[in-house]
Amino acid sequence: MSALDDPDGDSEARELLYDLVSIPSPTGEEEAAAERLVDFFEAHDREAWLDEVGNVRAPADDAVLLTSHVDTVPGDIPVRVESEAGSASDDGGETAGADADVETPVLWGRGSVDATGPLTTLAVAAVRTGVSFAGVVGEEVDSRGARHLVETRDAPEAVINGEPSGWDGVTLGYRGILSGTYVATSESGHTSRPDPNAIQDALGWWSRVEERFDHDPYEPTFEQVTAKPVRVEGGTSEDGLSVEATLDVQLRVPPSMTVDEVRELADAAAAAGHVNWHDRVPPVMTSPRGPVARAFRAAIRSAGGEPRLLRKTGTSDMNLYATWDVPMATYGPGDSDLDHAPDERLPLPALDRATAVVEEVVERL
Repeated sequence: MSALDDPDGDSEARELLYDLVSIPSPTGEEEAAAERLVDFFEAHDREAWLDEVGNVRAPADDAVLLTSHVDTVPGDIPVRVESEAGSASDDGGETAGADADVETPVLWGRGSVDATGPLTTLAVAAVRTGVSFAGVVGEEVDSRGARHLVETRDAPEAVINGEPSGWDGVTLGYRGILSGTYVATSESGHTSRPDPNAIQDALGWWSRVEERFDHDPYEPTFEQVTAKPVRVEGGTSEDGLSVEATLDVQLRVPPSMTVDEVRELADAAAAAGHVNWHDRVPPVMTSPRGPVARAFRAAIRSAGGEPRLLRKTGTSDMNLYATWDVPMATYGPGDSDLDHAPDERLPLPALDRATAVVEEVVERL
């Protein structure tokens, strides 16, 4: 008997997860995995289809919308189930090794944690509870699926977004993001001249930005702006008449600030060049006393866990769903330290527990 049809585990969830992880679904290539989800819903007599951008739509009771992303980052990790020593309820990080005499079945594969594990949990819970579901595309790049969802459907009464939090954790906040490209041009000239060229202008601007948002080691990262350069290009133009430089950057925005405030401070640091801002997602922070957070705390305790309330330093589709202004949280099995990692893997008992938790949360809501 395989770990996928273990009578002590959630065989339906395990088999769906194995199938989805076995189907490569990097951003832009989600269709095959999305079709597998459609088949899953249709097999349970639920209407489901792919919309104009490739999202899986399975509308039903809108008391709760369960949603996660279908796409993964690239990377080939051979899909297999291995037995590993550790706690049977482990997510691979928090309590690994806590019970060395327990052999835990662990599924390896790209997306098992981010976010096919949470996606599977929510899909299975949706068919069992009769609530709405959406599997969205493009989250790892531009969140085009979530943007389309917000634009084309009415707000549900509540949202549970799927990302790894650990089966006993629930995420209530994410920082926002501001992405842009600094562009500078200067006349070409001999390098012995003292006047700064475009490359120096770009480096100088970024130095001022970093100084403005200098990291305070005594303040939580979640409460600070994190400034990161992600790509730089520069040199003499093809005609030899100018020096050009471009610098792609990302700034993570805490809930204590707005995206516009961060943009204005970064713009003020620009001297000779200018910044083309091309992506902006506001931060989000929901109340731990809201109905979704309360339901998760109760359900996690019911399953034998001690709830952990999390704030993530990155950004997710939950930031976009905040425009609906409804109670929400993000949840899913998996150790987020394994997001995008070459050893991405998910203990299957964590999938079982997370699925049961979401079912109880929906019933409580």
